[in-house]
Formats: sequence, C-alpha cells, structure tokens
Amino acid sequence: MPTTPENLTPPATFRSAGVLVAAQGAVSLVAAFVLLVRAVSGEGDNAVANGYGTAGWFGVLGVGVGVAGVALIVGKRWGRAIATVVQLLLLPVVWSLLTGSHQTLYGVVLGVAVIGVLALLFSPPSSQWMAAEYSDVDDDLG
Repeated sequence: MPTTPENLTPPATFRSAGVLVAAQGAVSLVAAFVLLVRAVSGEGDNAVANGYGTAGWFGVLGVGVGVAGVALIVGKRWGRAIATVVQLLLLPVVWSLLTGSHQTLYGVVLGVAVIGVLALLFSPPSSQWMAAEYSDVDDDLG
C-alpha cells in the first residue's frame, strides 16, 4: 500500500496541541456546568436570566473546541483551523486578564496555553505534516 498523507501518523507536536485544545474544551464545559448550577440555584444578581444563556454558550463552544482537540489528536487536519481561530480569539482575553482586570495569574496561565498551542500547531514538524497532503507521496516527511 503506498504511503499517503492520510495514513501517516501525525507528529507529536500536532497531537500535543490536540491535547491542550481538548483541555480547553473541557474547561469550557466545566464552566458551563458551574454557570448552569448557579443559574438553577438562583445565586447572584440576574443569575437565572444570564446564567442559562451563558452556560449554553460555554457548552456549545466547549463541545466544538473539544471536538477540534480530539480531531488533532487523531490526525484530522481540519482540527487545526478551528484550534487556530480559537487561540486567536483567546489572545484579546489574555490581554484583558493581564491588563485591565487585575487577574494576572489567570492571564499568564491562559497566555502560556494559547502561545503554546499556536507554537505546536505551526512548528516545523506540524507544518511539514500538514503540507505533505500537497506533496508527492514519495517525498520524505523528515
């Protein structure tokens, strides 16, 4: 059977990015659960009105990001697009945490995760593996 990009194992950098992205999706689902519990209990101001919608938003995003992370782990190239967009959307959140909200610790942790995922997704092994789809099947992937 000829070696094609579809049946090559993705590099460790690609799979590692998938683990981090799947973890981001899991954190979003945990946040959705906490927000849902707060809304059900009626805790806080406008918890019911805002809680259900926010919980639903975090839940939908968590599932989408989690699916993208699993796709990266198993070597589906389409997961990289979703993961990249999510990381780019999280950069302003990192900035906000570091500057205006006085949540420096959370900003540093999220910033390290976001930059780490982007570095893993665009590292040379990951980029070479992604580009292999467009190369000759006899080329050495390194």
